[in-house]
Amino acid sequence: MTAAPPAHDYAALARDIKRWARELGFADAGIAGTDLGEDEGHLKRWLDDGLHGEMDYMARHGTKRSRPAELEPGTARVISVRMDYVPPGTRNAWDVLDHPEEGYVARYALGRDYHKLMRNRLQKLAERIHAQVGDFGYRAYVDSAPVLEKALARNAGMGWIGKHTVLINRRAGSYFFLGELYTDLPLPIDEPASAHCGTCRKCIDICPTQAIVAPYRLDARRCISYLTIELKGSIPEDLRAPMGNRIFGCDDCQLICPWNKFAQDAQEPDFAPRHSLDGARLVELFAWSEEEFLRRTEGMAIRRTGYEGWLRNIAVALGNAPSGDAIIAALQARADSPSDVVSEHVAWALRRHGAAA
Repeated sequence: MTAAPPAHDYAALARDIKRWARELGFADAGIAGTDLGEDEGHLKRWLDDGLHGEMDYMARHGTKRSRPAELEPGTARVISVRMDYVPPGTRNAWDVLDHPEEGYVARYALGRDYHKLMRNRLQKLAERIHAQVGDFGYRAYVDSAPVLEKALARNAGMGWIGKHTVLINRRAGSYFFLGELYTDLPLPIDEPASAHCGTCRKCIDICPTQAIVAPYRLDARRCISYLTIELKGSIPEDLRAPMGNRIFGCDDCQLICPWNKFAQDAQEPDFAPRHSLDGARLVELFAWSEEEFLRRTEGMAIRRTGYEGWLRNIAVALGNAPSGDAIIAALQARADSPSDVVSEHVAWALRRHGAAA
């Protein structure tokens, strides 16, 4: 980072930054300091207990994740922003979950991948700041570096970390993305948000795989989002049936959260569902060729699971669906898949239906 600019009215600048952020399409913005000592302790214990599973990147960067100035030297403040992601007209989530012959995709992944979109908006925010104060040091992040984004957003006053480990805003629920602008500007820091989960434990009780092993403690190895996206290879057999028809991610802990009655509709048209993925039939999705998968998921977060993971996840969902000729035929058509991972899960699904490969 370059040296901070000469003295300015930083309180007024902070107000301007929040206004500019809203003008750029962010739902909210706040400013945090860089002290994450307590959160660093929580992260270390979580990693030491192996609850991150195969997500080695969570431990790869040492303390850079919890010490912003180590990741980006010169960082004095973090501007945290959020953007709502469920657009109006999206199919009701519970309705899809109640139709086991359809595939459930986490609501955040139905439209355009948010990473580039939010980074571009953060860059525009930085350009507005530059126009006001001149040269200053900054770096924009949207899931692109080791950043404790939820802790920073909490410290910036944008919500508290719920018992399911997701950030909750009392005026907007939890259906939003987060992004950060690390900066050397000595901006005034916002008051951290207070917690309002109380005695509620609905998120813990509803989790299909019981991945929330204690309040504020998630065992990623059991989480359906981890199993369907991050895990490469075979999904543990005892966790396949509880997955139901969830083929990419899981929203149950958010769907049940009382605070999401305040959730706000997304204002970004690019987040609208593509290819009817807010409730498409499993048999149709399972028939996609690799070329079709790559074409249809271009620019979408679903790409992250890869074609093999996509078929693996759908095979599990088909194994959990009600038996029928179409479902069994679809599975049998993939029984000799060149992928050992896919064929293994197809064989498991066929056994669930009492059918032969």
